[in-house]
Amino acid sequence: MSKGSVYYSIEEKIAIVTIDHPPMNALDVFTRKELEQVFDELDEQREDIRAVILRGAGDKAFVAGADIKVFLDDTPEKAKRRLSMTYRIFSKVENFQWPVIAAIKGYCLGAGLELALSCDIRYAEEESKFGFPEVNLSIFPGNSGTKRALYYLGIGKLKELVFTGEMIDAQDALKIGLVEKVVPQGQVLDKCKALAYKIAQKGPLGIIAAKKVLNRNRDLTLEQGLELESDIWSSLAGSEDVKEGARAFLEKRKPVYKGR
Repeated sequence: MSKGSVYYSIEEKIAIVTIDHPPMNALDVFTRKELEQVFDELDEQREDIRAVILRGAGDKAFVAGADIKVFLDDTPEKAKRRLSMTYRIFSKVENFQWPVIAAIKGYCLGAGLELALSCDIRYAEEESKFGFPEVNLSIFPGNSGTKRALYYLGIGKLKELVFTGEMIDAQDALKIGLVEKVVPQGQVLDKCKALAYKIAQKGPLGIIAAKKVLNRNRDLTLEQGLELESDIWSSLAGSEDVKEGARAFLEKRKPVYKGR
């Protein structure tokens, strides 16, 4: 894809999506629309990829919030339309067929943290900073943060972050569940690639089905979740890949999956 504010490359079935909006990769409306376009294009190429890495260009930020200038001319109607658009775009990231891994370096704040929470897995460099600073502008996280953050944080910790607007470092983010791993400076992309390549070697039908079940199960009752799990699990039982996986295990060899 030609370079704009958001662009991607594909190497060895791993798509690397880069948000490049200097100086802090803020998510203005144009950048959000480009992000949506990129994920739409990747969806059309989903047979050629197995995982996505989402990163911010430069060393300063993954994404450091939204475009504050739009607040000056905002109305309730404009804000509602913009938020609805963002919900749609972040949902495309969250529900993309393959796992999406956030490679975080620098600041990951406000809408940037909300975008990271739309990803499946988050790795962060050790000097990264996280937070919801919106109360400093007399607002609160409105790009899905009050919902998606609850998948990872207790409500008391989320309220503390939101009410104070304070930033936390990568190790604290790891302790409370905002990220899955903290890595040394300069290594986050390589570590995310290693994870993506590991995922790419696994049974593709299982990865797709697992992501679907895990995402949907978060908001279901136990009974509903078990029904969903059993329906999707049993739908895989007749696939060639499941038979190949079982044969390879019994024959002590590496499976050759075909995605069917």
